[in-house]
Amino acid sequence: MKTAFKAALLAATLIAIPSSAFAQAAASAVAVANLEEAVQKSRAFGAAIAQIKVTYKAQIDALEARQRTLNAELQPLVTAFQTAQKVPNANQAALQTQYTAIQTKQNNGQRELQTLGQPVARAQAYVEEQIVSKLDAALKAAMIKKGVALVLNPQATVSYQPTADLTDEVTAELNVSVPSATITPPAGWQPGGQGQAPGAAAPAAPATPKPQGR
Repeated sequence: MKTAFKAALLAATLIAIPSSAFAQAAASAVAVANLEEAVQKSRAFGAAIAQIKVTYKAQIDALEARQRTLNAELQPLVTAFQTAQKVPNANQAALQTQYTAIQTKQNNGQRELQTLGQPVARAQAYVEEQIVSKLDAALKAAMIKKGVALVLNPQATVSYQPTADLTDEVTAELNVSVPSATITPPAGWQPGGQGQAPGAAAPAAPATPKPQGR
């Protein structure tokens, strides 16, 4: 999701519509909008994600099972490393060897999980692309209807009243412009046109403390 939204969110951090579009509106009004939330709250996105969970249930179950197995394999290694670190005058070379082994296993596990989750991630990326392609128009339509001249990302503000939040209005516009989204990309489609399918977000592995010098 983050990759699909990067350009859209940057572009929308400060979006201004020419004041001529507000002949009958208060062109000085300012609002905020969480564009990622607006997309995720849209009916098309919700329905598509529900369909993905059914269509790719086998892959999702396999991913979650493998994640649990990898975490179970890593945890004893991390615990042993942490215990070894607490030993007075611990052998730093031995600690480094343990640390490297854990890091290698973590990295290999991440790659394996990404491969397992790739079909699901690709389907979701295609859904997001269909909705995000209409996001700019939806935002501008919501701004015009509310008489807003400037929209900020919520993270760029210190404080704002709930009435200044345009997120729901953007979602409403998306519900009209994108009533549904398909989860099956066409042949040869790649997210963002970059030629690379995104990996599924790999689960967090047990934290690995770094060797500490004494």
